[in-house]
Amino acid sequence: MSIRLVVNGEDRQVPFSLSVADLLVDLELETRRVAVEHNCRVLKRDEFPAVILADGDRIEIVHFVGGG
Repeated sequence: MSIRLVVNGEDRQVPFSLSVADLLVDLELETRRVAVEHNCRVLKRDEFPAVILADGDRIEIVHFVGGG
């Protein structure tokens, strides 16, 4: 069973019962280098495993890149 999310403005199908932490793993992003907004609320990093995604959720992910 899957659900539909909007991730950074794009529709995405993901498995039911996926956490924000699981989504980041699926997207191959390190939790230390991202900021995540879930339904217009910025999440703390320690919330990522506890927030379970639901059908229709909106996720915005900002990935920090180092360099100079």
